[in-house]
Amino acid sequence: MRFRTILLVVAILLLAGFVALNVDVFTQPNPLSLGFTTINVPLGLVMLALLVATVIIFLGSTIFMQSRHVLEARTHTRELNAQRELADKAESSRFTELRSYLEAQVVAEQQRETALGTVLADRFAQQQQVLLARMEQMDNTLAAYMGELEQRLAQRAATVTPTLPHDSNTTFR
Repeated sequence: MRFRTILLVVAILLLAGFVALNVDVFTQPNPLSLGFTTINVPLGLVMLALLVATVIIFLGSTIFMQSRHVLEARTHTRELNAQRELADKAESSRFTELRSYLEAQVVAEQQRETALGTVLADRFAQQQQVLLARMEQMDNTLAAYMGELEQRLAQRAATVTPTLPHDSNTTFR
């Protein structure tokens, strides 16, 4: 219990003990002036009734304020939960949006890689064809040069052969 509640309970118990010990004095009739008339009532009971009424009013107002505070806290909690849910949904939608954006970027990158791979393969095939054509051309050129050299050698051999003596006794120096 709170300190104030304990203090209030102790004060009420002390007051009840005081009234119980002095019940004869509290119930003794006395003249009481209300301003326009005078009545003969026990002043102690009137004061006790006023004190009890005041305590009841203060307790009622305290209970009312606490219940209003509890209701406001519940309303505030509901609003906070609603805001939290909205924030969670917004965050979830942002994650979903980010995921879809990243997936789109991955698909676009894969398409670019595929397109670049196709272009690279085409260029490689084209360069290979050019290289094969050049090698074929170089092979043909080399064959032509070799044919020309063979022809020149054959012509030279034909021109040189008749001038040499075919005598078996001749020695070369």
